[in-house]
Amino acid sequence: MDDSVIAAIAKWPNVPAVFGWLALTARGEWRLRGEPIASKAICDFIGRNYTHDEQGRWFFQNGPQRVFVGLEVTPWIWRLDAEPSGSLRSHTGRSATRLHGAWLDESGRLFLQTDIGFGLLDSADSGRAAGCFRVNGEHEFAPDDLEAWLAGGSSRVVVSGALLGLEGNADLDRLRADDAPRRFGYIRVPQPD
Repeated sequence: MDDSVIAAIAKWPNVPAVFGWLALTARGEWRLRGEPIASKAICDFIGRNYTHDEQGRWFFQNGPQRVFVGLEVTPWIWRLDAEPSGSLRSHTGRSATRLHGAWLDESGRLFLQTDIGFGLLDSADSGRAAGCFRVNGEHEFAPDDLEAWLAGGSSRVVVSGALLGLEGNADLDRLRADDAPRRFGYIRVPQPD
């Protein structure tokens, strides 16, 4: 958190929180009252001061005020860097280093648990990420393999962290998108206490 934010909290500790104004899309875009925030400086400031409370409500600490964030899907949106070796970064620019889990939902979207937290891979990177799947730990996932696996096939699919620029591997599991907030401890639409 920025030093100026910490100082503002100390100076004005009882500023009311804001709900329903700020949102994070499934593409990792910040939106204020439905409109995209175009300023990179503002987006960077939000990203540096983005965190959560003990209830799993995510917020941006704007000086002394908490601005709670409506999440379209997850609290983190993952993106693959452009270079071939690639690395996985959050929508706030933080680099993940370790893969802890991987899931595909009923729509074929890829969710990853990293050392930073749980999030959704940006759909623009889905094609590149598909190359990190290994069926029975051996060959690359083909379109037929995906269809069979989503239909309940029993092949073991491993996600290679190294191919995402991460340490570790993870077995790919199935996930119902609606179950993710409860399972991973976050609230998509935060409400006042």
